[in-house]
Amino acid sequence: MKGLWAKFKAGLQKTQSKLVHEIKRVLSRSPRLDATTLEELEQVLLAADFGVRTTQDILEAVRRAYETQGPTGLDVTEVAARELSRILTTPRSGLRKAAHATTVVSIVGVNGTGKTTTAAKLAHAVRQQGQSALLAACDTFRAAAIEQLKLWGQRLGVEVIAGGYGADPAAVAHDAVAAAKARSIDYVFLDTAGRLHTKHNLMQELQKVHRVVARQIPGAPHEVLLVVDAPTGMNALQQAREFHRSVPLTGLVITKLDGTSKGGMVVAIQRELGIPVKFVGLGEQPDDLQPFDPDSFARALFGG
Repeated sequence: MKGLWAKFKAGLQKTQSKLVHEIKRVLSRSPRLDATTLEELEQVLLAADFGVRTTQDILEAVRRAYETQGPTGLDVTEVAARELSRILTTPRSGLRKAAHATTVVSIVGVNGTGKTTTAAKLAHAVRQQGQSALLAACDTFRAAAIEQLKLWGQRLGVEVIAGGYGADPAAVAHDAVAAAKARSIDYVFLDTAGRLHTKHNLMQELQKVHRVVARQIPGAPHEVLLVVDAPTGMNALQQAREFHRSVPLTGLVITKLDGTSKGGMVVAIQRELGIPVKFVGLGEQPDDLQPFDPDSFARALFGG
């Protein structure tokens, strides 16, 4: 777990640096945890996009620790990290595996969040665990997306099922799942087209893709992972809310965490929607997509 924590620490450097600096600045003015200090700490946590509910829980944990042990020896960042780890811990982490069938994973989200790269990195991750994978180029609106996925496939040695530019995405998904079933492949990752959560017709098309794969394998897609990029901050929460209404999400993949000072949005989305964060992107390399570990994340975020 030490290696994972090091990756989190490096990836969350921007958020951690700003957050810890601001907490220390507030506490340096007064060792007493009075109403003014708590209010300033609240502003610091909200600025990092933790959301109101999580901010209140962290402040309550800090208040309890202060009342128990007083200002001497009170480490606010340590208390905050412990509380955050508790909040984020969920039994539903990790990629699901369908019993006695190919597992279908649909990768969804708006344009530019890194869905194609995420699909490829997940395929790489399951192969590192000794399982087989296949990629489906269901983003047929962008010729570049098909080519990008094929390049990743060549790089990682993973087969890519693709149609032509403008082909029916549901037909590509059908062919990919059929091929995976015929060859007893463990995982199929559907790289779907980026779509604004406000576009009703595109959401219906995504629902059609999911209906088609469900007819081939009951219960598919077994995972619907929403990819959101961390720099969008709390706008990602609105994206998640709308996608969840159209295609029930099973997990979140947060990309570009290494490029933001608002890492707290991970917490806000998981808490409001009850959808677990399953993976986080901490860089460009295939191994930089990491399984989400609440304790490592919390400690890295607060400089533990």
